[in-house]
Amino acid sequence: MNTAMPTSGNLHLVVGYDGSEPAVRALDGAVRLMSGREGDIHVVYVPHLPSVDMLSPDAVAGMEDTLDEISADLRTQASEQLRGREDRWGFERGQDMITDVADALIAVSRRLVDEHPGDTVAIVVGSSSQAMHRWVGSVAVGLARHSPVPLVIVP
Repeated sequence: MNTAMPTSGNLHLVVGYDGSEPAVRALDGAVRLMSGREGDIHVVYVPHLPSVDMLSPDAVAGMEDTLDEISADLRTQASEQLRGREDRWGFERGQDMITDVADALIAVSRRLVDEHPGDTVAIVVGSSSQAMHRWVGSVAVGLARHSPVPLVIVP
């Protein structure tokens, strides 16, 4: 991976993280990108759910508890992956009940641009090896088309 990302100010990396192998590679890539730089890593889990308007209010409430558990598990997994390698990171769950992961990562990156004017914000995701994703729209493909900030896709 080429780590010659030009930066001004601090570097804020938004890493899409769902515990999958591509997400693990993305987080490892973010650690390498942060080496020797000031800034931080924002590990973001975005629940990918079916259309919420098709669910009853009780089902949505039950899903919230499940998402809290998944988020806690993923935060622990990220913490273990980063232990001893990188201390400048935080974890958040993307916009609740959103169905488009790319849009949620873009929203986090825009918020960081607003919060840290003059700094560099970039999104880091892993690429999927699934051939179908390459054609019909993986998160990485959606971000490549619409990201307002630099995008790093880790193979």
